[in-house]
Amino acid sequence: MAWKNQGGSPWGQGPKGPWGSGPQSQGPKQSDLEDMLRRGQDRIQHMLPGGHMSGMGIALLVVLGIAIWLLSGFFRVQTNELGAVLRFGKYVRTVQPGLNYHLPYPIETVLLPTALRVNALNIGMTIGDERRGRVVRDVPEESLMLTGDENIVDVDFTVLWKIAPDGVGNFLFNIQNPEGTVKAVAESAMREVIGRSEIQPILTGARNTTESAVHQLMQKTLDSYGAGIQIQQVQMQKVDPPQQVIDSFRDVQAARADLERLQNEAQTYANRVLPDARGRAAQVLQQAQGYKEQAVAEARGQAARFLSVYDEYKKAPEVTRQRIYLETMEHVLGPADKVILDQGQSGQGVVPYLPLSELNRKTPAAPATQSGAGR
Repeated sequence: MAWKNQGGSPWGQGPKGPWGSGPQSQGPKQSDLEDMLRRGQDRIQHMLPGGHMSGMGIALLVVLGIAIWLLSGFFRVQTNELGAVLRFGKYVRTVQPGLNYHLPYPIETVLLPTALRVNALNIGMTIGDERRGRVVRDVPEESLMLTGDENIVDVDFTVLWKIAPDGVGNFLFNIQNPEGTVKAVAESAMREVIGRSEIQPILTGARNTTESAVHQLMQKTLDSYGAGIQIQQVQMQKVDPPQQVIDSFRDVQAARADLERLQNEAQTYANRVLPDARGRAAQVLQQAQGYKEQAVAEARGQAARFLSVYDEYKKAPEVTRQRIYLETMEHVLGPADKVILDQGQSGQGVVPYLPLSELNRKTPAAPATQSGAGR
């Protein structure tokens, strides 16, 4: 053909075709390979006793090869890794970080997953750097969820997970896409927990309860899969109503906050007023009880006094009557001002006036009174 000519072709100078360079001469390359093999054979013969391939030399080569083969079983596990040793492709054990040994290939091999590193998986949002700034973008198809009271809530959360220390074999052979599996289980568990809850507790004080419930449900599901994954923590980053109604929800939240504030103020006022009222009521009750006891005691005393006087009256009616009369007159005339005139046979009818009442008025112990004279 024309393209094989040395003079030139549509694909350039030389013997070239449409699929690359054409056939090349194998003479120089074949001689180079033969020279390399010959030099290697000469070096091995010089190393052997006697300079030729004897039985002892072959044995030495075999021993050397076996030693190199056995030494090939040493391997190092990094600090964030665990080693999974496979024997003829079957998982047999897990080794810790450091220098370890397994039977040489092809008997045993080792896989080194990063089992001690904690991985963070964001759901409902993507975090990127834009001009060295942290940019968070929402993913509505992952974050919008339906609550138990038929409201829609936007939930962004982060799952921290790692390979379980005793589940390296399950992690390597039971799941194909670990991150996708964790993401699917996390989204399903969060939707189930949100679907059993009302929106108000989720938006306010039930975050810790929700995170704990999602954590437990995820771990239970992954254990049932035999995934060999351990969930470290579930962190709810943002819990809001949908963007279209967030202003209305914020107004409702503000109204609820005002309601709680007014209730707290009313409770504070009640806590201040009620003890005072209870104290005054207790004081009135104690005063009433004291008056009651005093009145009863006085009544009983007067009754006892009357009975004692009545007993004496029955014994001596005239004497008792006279005594009652004298005591009564003493009680009535005691505080009055009096002038006494003796009109007896020895009396002159006029006696010097002694102002006893004036003297009594000057005495501090007896306050002054003005009254008519008694006879």
